[in-house]
Amino acid sequence: MSDTACLQVLHTQIDLDSWHAGEPGTVAFVPTMGALHAGHLALVRRARDLADRVIVSIFVNPLQFSAGEDFDSYPRTLDADVAALRDVADAVFAPAISDVYPDGDPRGVPQYAAGPVGETFEGVSRPGHFDGMLTVVARLLDMVKPDVAVFGQKDAQQVFLVRHLIDEHFDTVSLEVVPTVREADGLAMSSRNRYLSAEERSHALVLSRALRLASTDPTTALAQMRALIEAEPEVNISYVDAVDASTFRSVAPVDRGVDRVAPGTTLTYIVAALVGTTRLLDTVDVTT
Repeated sequence: MSDTACLQVLHTQIDLDSWHAGEPGTVAFVPTMGALHAGHLALVRRARDLADRVIVSIFVNPLQFSAGEDFDSYPRTLDADVAALRDVADAVFAPAISDVYPDGDPRGVPQYAAGPVGETFEGVSRPGHFDGMLTVVARLLDMVKPDVAVFGQKDAQQVFLVRHLIDEHFDTVSLEVVPTVREADGLAMSSRNRYLSAEERSHALVLSRALRLASTDPTTALAQMRALIEAEPEVNISYVDAVDASTFRSVAPVDRGVDRVAPGTTLTYIVAALVGTTRLLDTVDVTT
């Protein structure tokens, strides 16, 4: 990026095509729903290492929200997001729903199904969420045409599904996964953290504390993690589990541990919980 003051804000496919034509070079793409925080900016900085130009999308995708979820209230802070990106990105793609989905109808673009993995964990409480996520990621990849797409590891199930989407349908795109970025006290950064009261935020720290147990003794960690979280007021567990990173299938029901897993297997420990009314996710990978 030759001039950091020249961040371009794009809204349509015509804008994207013009941006691509304006300067040659490889493109790294960071898809987001906005309300950017330091975790997002870490993805953008990593993207800067991977390509000649960096573009960040800001699009709150209606397909990813189930009935009763916070689509209408999800934070939309485009001006602040653009300001945060001015020194680290080359372009922001901020389309309207009608720019992503013809006439605003998602049925006008190819639909992608997450399959059995998409029906587990987050998919249990958010039916259709991952189908909507994959559909918009595919649509954005078609529109932006990047060489590399950059995602954060915190949403481990999403990353697993995006990896398979790219492997199967976007052979010219590589995937870069950036480790979870945390606050100084260990809380995984999330746009939803702003919903937490000071007291709730204190309670939420139990999630990262619990995940630190995963590397101590994988045969007993899950039971210890669950007990630790259940003892914390205002934190209601949706799930705590360990999955084989290569399949995203559970390998360790709480009552059995993970003693049957072959040495050298990478396990992804995942946790989701409601802290007050805010749903938070966290994850860590451990190799047995």
